[in-house]
Amino acid sequence: MYNNLLHFFLVITLSWICAKNQQKQEQKPTTEVQKIKITSPAFSEGGMIPSKYTCDGQDISPPLNWEKSPAGVKSFALICDDPDAPMGTWVHWVIFNIPADTTSLPENVPTIKVLKNGAKQGRNDFRKIGYGGPCPPGGTHRYFFKLYALDTMLDLKSGISKDELLKAMEGHIVARGELMGKYRR
Repeated sequence: MYNNLLHFFLVITLSWICAKNQQKQEQKPTTEVQKIKITSPAFSEGGMIPSKYTCDGQDISPPLNWEKSPAGVKSFALICDDPDAPMGTWVHWVIFNIPADTTSLPENVPTIKVLKNGAKQGRNDFRKIGYGGPCPPGGTHRYFFKLYALDTMLDLKSGISKDELLKAMEGHIVARGELMGKYRR
């Protein structure tokens, strides 16, 4: 009888704990990330990136445009990478703390640590600051320009990696957009 009573209280206690845990999970607010449209006058979504913006040309950043920032946005961040690289995703550009009132990046953003508007640039996989254009070893590669609207300015130094930026952005992404271009040598 003692074992039955102990078993009964154990089942009741575990049921109560599970119910409380479920209740806490249901009370967590879910924040849905909005979409933001990003485009370029240099190439269309899924189109070929002109060689001017690659290692075969001037190796300068393409012009990028996006919609006005949603409410609550304090800054933007942008990552450009190539998931088709032979050794894994190759990072071409990391830039963050782009002011919230910005709706574009011009062609040929200087490859310096801090821009005049206060935006900071990270390190690409060429081990350089700023943009490094497409330079695939062979075949057609896809290049994703990923724009993030954030609810904060990030307390980070220039020269950070993509992974460091992604970690710092966790929980701060209000909206996200993506533009994909291709290049083949």
